[in-house]
Amino acid sequence: MSPFLTGRRAATALVTAALLVPLAACSGGSGDNAKKDSDGGSGSTTKLTVLAAASLTDVFQKAGAVYEKEHPGTKVTFSFAGSQELAAQVKQGAPADALVTADTKTMDGLKADTGAPTVIAKNRLVIATGKGNPKKVGALADLADSKLKVVLAAPEVPVGRYSKKVLDAQKLTVKPVSQEPNVRAVLSKVELGEADAGIVYKTDAATAPKKVDAIDIPDAQNAVASYPAATLKSSQHSAAAAAFVKWLSTLEAQKLLQDAGFQKP
Repeated sequence: MSPFLTGRRAATALVTAALLVPLAACSGGSGDNAKKDSDGGSGSTTKLTVLAAASLTDVFQKAGAVYEKEHPGTKVTFSFAGSQELAAQVKQGAPADALVTADTKTMDGLKADTGAPTVIAKNRLVIATGKGNPKKVGALADLADSKLKVVLAAPEVPVGRYSKKVLDAQKLTVKPVSQEPNVRAVLSKVELGEADAGIVYKTDAATAPKKVDAIDIPDAQNAVASYPAATLKSSQHSAAAAAFVKWLSTLEAQKLLQDAGFQKP
């Protein structure tokens, strides 16, 4: 072999090696950074997904902002729906970290999927009417008037179950024009004038004071809704999820809840 070819191959090998060194260094650095992010190293963000009852929409959005400010390494995303829908999502394996329902019955049915629940708040029912109460609704008994368009939540929804309970206790037969999948849908029907009245939580009526009136239901005729919170066993961030659930019982979180009209647990 000629000395020229031998020298040329040697030079080529040196150039190739020189090019591979920085590429290898870049590859190693990317791997380390990826591992650090996946392990929750410095500079990484823990993303929590919380499944929450629709009636918590407004207050939890505020609570989430406060929590993120106090815990800069955590990002909280909420998914709001009727508690029965949330339970179905959990059973189907939806990726989430914590769950807050509007009743203990739904939570109790998920014992195999959750940690020990803690009740963080309570709520009561009111009758929502159009602003100014044009139909002059004054009590539960008025909802039995066939001339009145009443909307209720479906019986499998916690607020629908509570509504049925209080109406049955008064031996009232109410034929709703529709049965909705969650309490916010009931409220929306009344807000839009598609119903004359509906039964919602006190806190939901309080979110739309310019659009609806809230008619109180006496305690003796009312139902108390409890809101349990729990971590999900499938969570990929169990420690962070537990920290958030625990925070919901702190004085700061409780003030947010009570300012929104929820009662102490």
